[in-house]
Amino acid sequence: MLYGYAILIGILEGLTEFIPVSSTGHMIIAGHLLGFVGPRADAFEIFIQLGAILAVIGLYRERFLDLVPGRKPNAAAIAEAGRESGTDDRLRKGPGAQGFTGWRGIGLLAITTVPALFAGKLAHHYIKEHLFSPITVAIGLAVGGAGLILIETFRPKPDKTGLDSLGWREAVWVGMFQCLALWPGMSRAGSTIIGGMLGRVDRKTTAEFSFLAAVPIMFAATFYDLYKSRDFLEASDAPLFALGFLISLVSAWFAIRFFIGYLAKHTLKGFGWYRLALAAFTFWYFSSRTLGG
Repeated sequence: MLYGYAILIGILEGLTEFIPVSSTGHMIIAGHLLGFVGPRADAFEIFIQLGAILAVIGLYRERFLDLVPGRKPNAAAIAEAGRESGTDDRLRKGPGAQGFTGWRGIGLLAITTVPALFAGKLAHHYIKEHLFSPITVAIGLAVGGAGLILIETFRPKPDKTGLDSLGWREAVWVGMFQCLALWPGMSRAGSTIIGGMLGRVDRKTTAEFSFLAAVPIMFAATFYDLYKSRDFLEASDAPLFALGFLISLVSAWFAIRFFIGYLAKHTLKGFGWYRLALAAFTFWYFSSRTLGG
């Protein structure tokens, strides 16, 4: 049964990590429904996030290589990577664009990452102790879902298109909103996309920046949590963890491509209504179990 859980949780992690529905929230809910809880399950769920991260690095590999200081961007390779990922991003758009490359690109990612790292370090113990429950996840899902619906209804007109058009203002907006994702259920992708759209970035570009910004913060959080969980890991866990890692990678690869294609024709309201429905079910189901003893 453990391998069955590994497959289900791996698929869930990959499919939900980079779309605005909260992968952590889904795994907490699924874990309580399946009885897959405890320190070992927590370590497994943390580890398989590395598979989802690797999917982003693979799909946007040219973008990450462009961050190497002094490297000349390979326009042909970038275009090919864009077609492969389904982004169709020519990546050199926007009036006055200075480029998401080299030290400037690294600086933009740093500005986006530092606030959440600082807040996460301060609040890590409290979050783990008090916010990793289905009821608190339901609250985060509902708030984030309402946020997606509101931003699509009242969003300011975008004036930034393409990753190379982004600047310090947009990085700050996304970085501040990324801190909201420390509440399980809020969704890192959802929070950063809302922040980017409030900063007048178009929907598709802010989603892609959300993917790139996920890598440093997820690497830091994942390795920190794995270090904290080291006493619960054994060599016999390796096959289980490897299976979840691989499934998460493949699922995330397809989820990212689907999401970018979806944004070309649809708004985020559908994700918002889904979150509200899941929040209502989660609150009803787990509240009734609590009241029923």
